[in-house]
Amino acid sequence: MEVDLAGEASQLASRLASRRETLWLMGAAIGLTALAADGVRPSSDSRASAATTPRARPAANPPPPPKPVPKPRPAAWTPAKLTALKTPVSDLSQLSPAPPPKSIALTIDDGPNPRWTPRMLDLLAEEEIHATFFIIGEQVKEYPKLTRRIADAGHQICNHTETHPISIAGLSTKRVRKEIADAHDRIADITGIVPQYFRSPGGAWSKTVLELTAEHGMLPIDWAVDPRDWAQPGVGRIRRSLLKGKEGDIVLCHDGGGDRSQTVKALKGAIPKLKKRGLTFVAL
Repeated sequence: MEVDLAGEASQLASRLASRRETLWLMGAAIGLTALAADGVRPSSDSRASAATTPRARPAANPPPPPKPVPKPRPAAWTPAKLTALKTPVSDLSQLSPAPPPKSIALTIDDGPNPRWTPRMLDLLAEEEIHATFFIIGEQVKEYPKLTRRIADAGHQICNHTETHPISIAGLSTKRVRKEIADAHDRIADITGIVPQYFRSPGGAWSKTVLELTAEHGMLPIDWAVDPRDWAQPGVGRIRRSLLKGKEGDIVLCHDGGGDRSQTVKALKGAIPKLKKRGLTFVAL
């Protein structure tokens, strides 16, 4: 029997070619299926992005914290609100509750002043005493940091009008109300302290001034000892006047309105001597 080798070889080659074509077609189909699945299935980055909650951005300009509500600063000797047995008050004995025996009050007018108020504050800190500052609204507006320094040092803060009109006793009710109210609001806003006391410029009192002082819940404060330091009569004369101070006196001095170098020097000499007499300086 004769074998046809050439024919068998041709048939084998044909079958191999057909098998390769079938395998290629199957591979292509599998690849297309995978591509279609990848198109449907979310990527790992997409899943992570979808699972991540976007963070809220902080406000570009966050609102400032609210300011504390201004409050009165009580007198050195009592938490109670003081009342007056007589007005204007020129002696501590006219206040109720009255201060302890041997008390004397140093009051300082017309500031704050950028040159003299810091020197006054340094002196008071050195002597470890507190005073009562009657300040002017316009000065408070111009020197708010210095005003806060007075308050932060523990001194009493009081109203001395907005513009210090010497003729206040003859002004209209509307003008007097504005002078008192503007300074009252400005002082409270800058220091956080609601003024409880008012001193009229030059000690000029009238029915209108007294009524509007009371309308704002303040006591009118005068003085018993006036060394007239505002006139710059000399350190010796100011010091001698200060040394006349006694128990219960309200003493008047100034840290504004002009050169107050004589006042500072006179107080530097007088305060230690008054303390040696057993007097204690108190703030209203």
